[in-house]
Amino acid sequence: MEIDGRKQYGRYYEDFNVGDVYAHWPGHTITEGEHALFCALTRNDHPVHSDQVYAAAARHGRILVVGTFVFSLVVGMSVRDVSGKAIANLSYDSVIHNAPVFIGDTLYASTMVLEKRETSEAGIVVVETHAAKVVSDTEYERVLTLRRKILVPRRKQ
Repeated sequence: MEIDGRKQYGRYYEDFNVGDVYAHWPGHTITEGEHALFCALTRNDHPVHSDQVYAAAARHGRILVVGTFVFSLVVGMSVRDVSGKAIANLSYDSVIHNAPVFIGDTLYASTMVLEKRETSEAGIVVVETHAAKVVSDTEYERVLTLRRKILVPRRKQ
C-alpha cells in the first residue's frame, strides 16, 4: 500500500506523449506579502514593484508583479506534473511575458509536450507552459509562455 505518494510525483520518460496537455491545479492568487518577500529575496527594488505612488504614475497605473516571480511561480506549479522526477532542467529556451500581472491576480497554468527523444539512460522532453490570469468568470488572459527542456529518467526495466 502506497501512503506517501512518491511514486505518483512527476513522470518517467515513457509517461510523456507528444501532444499531451497537463492542467496544473490548483491555481494561485498572488499576495502582496509573497510579492514583497520575492522582491526582498532577489534584491529587486524597482519602485514600480513596491511604491504605489510611483506605480500609479507608471504605464500600468498600479504595482506590477515582478516577471521573474511570475516565471518562478508558474514553473513551480508545473513540477508535480512535468519535472517531479526530472534529473535536471536542461534549458529554458523561451520565456515570453504576454501581459502584466498584478497583486491579487489568480493564475492557472497548463503544459503541452512538444517533443521527446531518448538518451542512453534517460530522455529529453521539450514542453511549453502557458499561464493565464482570471479576468472574469469566463475569461482568462495569457500572461506567460515558456518553453523548456528537461532530462527525465526512464523506468528501470
